[in-house]
Amino acid sequence: MFATTAVMSLVLAGCAGGGAGGGAGAGSAPKAASDTRIGVSLPSQDEERWITDGKAIKDGLEKAGYQVDLQYANNDIPTQQRQVDQMMTKGANLLILAPLDGTALAPQLQQAAGSKIPIVSYDRFVRNSPNVNVYVTFDNFKVGAQQATSLLIGLGVLNKDGTEGSAKGPFNIELFGGSLDDNNATFVFNGGMSVLQKYIDNGTLVVKSGQNKLSQVATENWSQQKAQERMDNLLTAGYNGGGAKLDGVLTPNDNIARGVITALHNAGYGPTLSSQPKPMPVTTGQDAEVASIKSINDGVQFSTVFKDTRALAAQAVKASQDLLAGKDPEINDTKSYDNGSKIVPSFLVPIQPIYKDNIKSALIDSGYYTAEQVAAGRLK
Repeated sequence: MFATTAVMSLVLAGCAGGGAGGGAGAGSAPKAASDTRIGVSLPSQDEERWITDGKAIKDGLEKAGYQVDLQYANNDIPTQQRQVDQMMTKGANLLILAPLDGTALAPQLQQAAGSKIPIVSYDRFVRNSPNVNVYVTFDNFKVGAQQATSLLIGLGVLNKDGTEGSAKGPFNIELFGGSLDDNNATFVFNGGMSVLQKYIDNGTLVVKSGQNKLSQVATENWSQQKAQERMDNLLTAGYNGGGAKLDGVLTPNDNIARGVITALHNAGYGPTLSSQPKPMPVTTGQDAEVASIKSINDGVQFSTVFKDTRALAAQAVKASQDLLAGKDPEINDTKSYDNGSKIVPSFLVPIQPIYKDNIKSALIDSGYYTAEQVAAGRLK
């Protein structure tokens, strides 16, 4: 487990790492920061985490003296394509891209390469293109593995120290995945299944619906509403009226978790001390969104995975500075991220599981949220 302060110190120190295969503009004098324009394209403002990311990136780049063109694509691929085109037309010297679809920006990437504009792939992976310089992200396979571990801890199959718990099952669970057009969804789901599969195989866990492939459990655009609709259907088909009890749901991010929890509430599930007759299934998450942190604090959602966007944004800023100066950006992974055209040199920022008992130490004491924000479940 990594403390937030340690993560920030590591990132901001910019310690020398392995090369990323050559920085842009090597051998030429770098432009002054004040004359340098950086385009930042993020998926949407529908999820709190992208708003937080955008602010952190923009603040970091502006503090370094750069001009920043930050745009949100509203979950629409043509909009993102147009926005990136416009960034280059306006003279962007570098692009930080979190693509809605890992392959949809291929024309823009080719144009950027022709104009010697470096590309930082931010948290979402650029696929099937050699025209990306570095990928900054969290270890999304570990995110999924941690979610699955937290699910097992919540069920009592594992203890928090990783040892076997006293609960033997069988437990009925259902699986949810992210959006198929987001490469991270595959890493997260595969990470989760790498932990859960042996417990499914030995009968400790039962996926009652039989839906255990990402193609079956994916949630388009990581949509809260679509997650709620699918959970409604699963409950109607397999649990309501049949006497079967749902014990846990592997939910890949907080947005999806909130949709799942709404469906569960509507079906009569609630916290143990609630007047509702059925105890709340163990649910997981990702992003540590403040509404879900309140839910965890209230005993509704069981856990989430904290991905400190301050650290990720700081690493994106550092990578941008290095590329614009013709240097190789710092990396710590040269094997995991093959995009179909090349293995993209990457920097993976650490993650941290969040339960009710470490909300204060991990999120409040580190300054990520205030106690008032956690209590209210909103940032303002």
